[in-house]
Amino acid sequence: MGIKGLQGFVANVCHDVHKMVNLKEMAEEHRMSYPDSPPVIVVDALSCIRHWYTPESWVCGGQWQEYLANLEDFINAFTAADIKLVFFFDGVVEQKKRGEWVKRRLKNNKEIGRIFQFIKTYRQQPGRGMFFIPSGLATFTRFALKSLGQKTICSLQEADYEVASYGLQHNCMGILGQDTDYLIYNTSPYFSIEKLCLDKMVTVMYSRENLCRALNLNITDLPFFACLLGNDVVPEAALEGFWHKCLTSCPPKSQSYDKRSNIILAVANYISGLPHSYSSVKNFEEMLPLGSDKTLLCKAMESYILPGQQSPWLPPSLSNSQALSAKQDTGMCSDQEIFQLAKEQHITGENYMVFNILSNGEVECSNTLEDELDTELPGQALIYRPARQHIYSVLLEPRKDTQRVCSVVKEWFVYFGNPLHQPELMQPVQLDIPGEMPSLRTLWLGKGPDIENQRYSTFLACFHLQDMVEELKALKAPVAAVCCLLMYLLLQLVQVDSRAVQLGALFIRGLATLIMANSACGFPFSMDDFMPWKVFDGKLFQEKYQQSHRGCSLEELLEGNGFLCTQFQNLKLLICKACMAKNRTIQSRQRGDGFIAEMQGRGRNANFQQAHRTSFAPPYRNQNRGYQWRGLQPYGSQTQPSVQGESRILIPGTSCISRGYQPRHQDQRRRFQFTPRWPR
Repeated sequence: MGIKGLQGFVANVCHDVHKMVNLKEMAEEHRMSYPDSPPVIVVDALSCIRHWYTPESWVCGGQWQEYLANLEDFINAFTAADIKLVFFFDGVVEQKKRGEWVKRRLKNNKEIGRIFQFIKTYRQQPGRGMFFIPSGLATFTRFALKSLGQKTICSLQEADYEVASYGLQHNCMGILGQDTDYLIYNTSPYFSIEKLCLDKMVTVMYSRENLCRALNLNITDLPFFACLLGNDVVPEAALEGFWHKCLTSCPPKSQSYDKRSNIILAVANYISGLPHSYSSVKNFEEMLPLGSDKTLLCKAMESYILPGQQSPWLPPSLSNSQALSAKQDTGMCSDQEIFQLAKEQHITGENYMVFNILSNGEVECSNTLEDELDTELPGQALIYRPARQHIYSVLLEPRKDTQRVCSVVKEWFVYFGNPLHQPELMQPVQLDIPGEMPSLRTLWLGKGPDIENQRYSTFLACFHLQDMVEELKALKAPVAAVCCLLMYLLLQLVQVDSRAVQLGALFIRGLATLIMANSACGFPFSMDDFMPWKVFDGKLFQEKYQQSHRGCSLEELLEGNGFLCTQFQNLKLLICKACMAKNRTIQSRQRGDGFIAEMQGRGRNANFQQAHRTSFAPPYRNQNRGYQWRGLQPYGSQTQPSVQGESRILIPGTSCISRGYQPRHQDQRRRFQFTPRWPR
């Protein structure tokens, strides 16, 4: 994620390091210099997402069609300049950077808390200064770019390392992103996404050669320089004493420089006076309070050395270990062919989470826009946990006729109340299907109508909907996907009464769970069927959600469109049928204007956990002791029993509808009505 303060230092102190360039002109020069090598720019996608998402509404789940149009405009601008783009996405979180990942996720939780407080106070979306990317944006951007015909690569190790390696090995014209690590790698030129003017095709290019000239360093010194300033591997706290000594021996050159700029200059001065050898690094390591791991500095330096490169600060045997570390065995998968297929699909961005599970049994999910003070709606990580446990069972293939215990999966899922001190261990839960569970080889490589049916029914079984195969198959695939998601939510949620912001995020995370199941089950659906721009629009959802709570009729909600009203009623009956089959009765609950005031001051963990103290609260390593729940109950459990012993689901809607064959969940229905293309 770059070197703290280096971007500001380059902008304010070393003016020769950056200059405005015309990308179209550079592409023409590249073609003249390398006739056999067309101009290619490698894009660090995750550092660009914030700049790509410019639609007006971001807090209610995202405006996905507008976002897709933005991506298309971005691609077209480079295509017009005859520049090819290759997009890289983070595919793993390396263990050496897990601590920093956790630190950032916890910081994001605080930002999200401030967003919800703003919404409660002002009843409107915060300004761009508080912008937080819509939930699932990184996941679905990958599929959006693929749908637009772009080459996307999901990394097997740290993405910025693979970006820099690709740029070097393919003689690329440059790297587009916003990460000062690209000033440290000895690779292609580094272009700023932040300074990019798409209309004129101009941006700022940073020169590592000029940076070295300003600091009196060699390019091969930059990895050592970056580590002594602190990064994702070397903690800044361990370097503060060293910085103080450097500042003492190298007084500030100008009183106008800030403290960080003076530290950067002093560290560069220190390095320039050292013998360029491994012994200098070892001597320095002994001076630092880095704990028991005295090789930490060398490990951090190795992460900057690209394939084929050497460093005078490292022995030759270490310089290429980062490249070699990408080699993996078959991990938790016993079938080499299946493992290799999963790896290939991971790299090309065709599956989701599957390879991470098969290779090392560890997955993560970043922050979601969820309100910590909403005591009635659990976090999405908890809501979709039962589905994930079924998906783990599909992938790790335990058998009913064996005593083999399936390996647990380590989950780093962010939700309020999870301190992320360590992963939660999830035991896979077998599907409730007749006969033997089909193997991955059958699901992924098998052919024929029977296998296609197995894929479809296995997918539905992950969401306990295996009895709805025929009904869902009769629908168009995107409609069936959304119905599947809504059915799952209504079978899971005991009570839902949260504002549209969190519901929108919950829905998008649900789509991500669907694509995870689709990947595991051999793609019974096209991935395109689950894309949010086909089924959801956050701004429209917010409008319809508010209308429903004002008591608008179905005809008003659907803007008088008779066809949509008919389709809506038909799909409502289908969803209600699935709920009734599981003894779930849906009730509608009007939500008044006072609900925001009521929610203020109420902590999610205090009330929610007190109300469900005996369920879904497994601490670390408690997942293997039965099927425990916090706030959610197994499908057959009896929560809020009625006179007839049924389970009821209370959901905000337009009017109270009696139990029986016409239950209503207006809030959830509203989400699925985005499946048709709306006139606007």
